[in-house]
Amino acid sequence: MYYAYRSAVYQPNIILIAAAVIPAVLLLIYVYKADRLEKEPASLLAVLLLQGIISTALAAYAERIGARVLNGVFSSESLPYQLLFNFLVVGLAEEGFKFLLLKWRTWQSPHFNCQFDGVVYAVFVSLGFALWENIDYVVMYGFGTALLRAVTAIPGHACFGVFMGAWYGLAKSHERHGHPKYSQICLRLSLICPMILHGIYDLIASSNREGTITVFIAFIIVMFLAAYFTIKNLSRRDRFI
Repeated sequence: MYYAYRSAVYQPNIILIAAAVIPAVLLLIYVYKADRLEKEPASLLAVLLLQGIISTALAAYAERIGARVLNGVFSSESLPYQLLFNFLVVGLAEEGFKFLLLKWRTWQSPHFNCQFDGVVYAVFVSLGFALWENIDYVVMYGFGTALLRAVTAIPGHACFGVFMGAWYGLAKSHERHGHPKYSQICLRLSLICPMILHGIYDLIASSNREGTITVFIAFIIVMFLAAYFTIKNLSRRDRFI
């Protein structure tokens, strides 16, 4: 949740930066290798990473505005505030900007010719976001944060990207096959699905109630497994469209 950004002055540490970057890089390599039919150009993937980084700034600005609006209506400890903030402010802002930049750069790209390409593109944007966010958190809070986020936030953003990309690739397939109605439905789901998952993730992570840690661990395990099997299945069944 990028809204937690603090303006404290800090000195970059090469070991901490490496600890922040390596988990995202490993996941990027994994998804890139899973694209078995035709590898995407490095230049396009680099642009998508950069757009993911840009989306962090856009989301942070939107989240600050959203938090101010909600603070004028609800107590920050109330359930309505927590639901609206985590789902509509954070979830929509972060996944929404990822989606907008993803679609702006790739929807009409001639390289978008396989359904699995949607997964690759969305994961690169999502991990661009996560990578930049992670550097900020880790440099400020230390190596322990790097270890924690390596098994939670980084793969979490990758999972959001997988589910966004799965629907996004299906939307492109429907468009190419002359089904614009189904394409639009899938495009909407490519935003709604990761937005809901992101909201659930942040809602549980920010809760102080008893048993929250157990629920959070169970949720991320189920989400990680679902994303893993989605990648394996879509990669195996991938076809040119």
